[in-house]
Amino acid sequence: MATSQGPMVIAMRLRNQLQSVYKMDPLRNEEVVKVKIKELNEHIVCYLCAGYFIDATTITECLHTFCKSCIVKYLQTSKYCPLCNIKIHETQPLLNLKLDRVMQDIVYKLVPRLQENEDHRIREFYQSRGLERVLQTSTVEDPVVDVSRLSLSLAVSQSTSHYYRNDEYVSLCLEKTGSGKDKKKFILQQKYVRCSVRSEIRHLRRVLAHRLGAPLPQVHLMFDNKLLPDHMTMKQLWLTHWYGKAAPLVLSYNVKEKRR
Repeated sequence: MATSQGPMVIAMRLRNQLQSVYKMDPLRNEEVVKVKIKELNEHIVCYLCAGYFIDATTITECLHTFCKSCIVKYLQTSKYCPLCNIKIHETQPLLNLKLDRVMQDIVYKLVPRLQENEDHRIREFYQSRGLERVLQTSTVEDPVVDVSRLSLSLAVSQSTSHYYRNDEYVSLCLEKTGSGKDKKKFILQQKYVRCSVRSEIRHLRRVLAHRLGAPLPQVHLMFDNKLLPDHMTMKQLWLTHWYGKAAPLVLSYNVKEKRR
């Protein structure tokens, strides 16, 4: 995974392009350099729509960038990068997409009036349909960073952008397992849960640990008495263990306390 190198890779691409065209290093030379946009088009034009990037979105596996709407639509029928044909994800390629704000800022600075025209189109879209445009003032890259703000339904304030907001949901029933003294400890007051199909077992474990007041390493989720891996998504779990059965999907959990 090369997501942490994204901004540097983009900057170096443009720098190398300028070097190849003008035989100079624009980052070290103080002379003003004039560049024709067409000479940079291969770096700032979407391969899928042939237009300049809008909501530039990068595939984390290969760092190829496209318009958000273009790549999301494309991945509805494919799980491979349209440029290099690398497999993005075995089952859910949308998980390996990341908004590329650095690239989008570069495009807006390079292409005159592009941002202004896009904002105008968005306003016209909402006005023509009588809708109120809600601006998102913040984004959440990792939906489980602040555990104290999570609930079992993985719900957040409507004023906060949420990574899973528009996803399909799966209904779960969490049953406590244990015997003897442990049987009456760590009981959930609400055992029925709705969460995104893209949520992973690690997310649910973290929420459970917070709600039960137990250390995360001691909280385990199981299906049919078999421990579930942290990386498994709710969709994978449903398709492999509960497909064709009525909701909710029944999981069991336990808290293994350390012996004194």
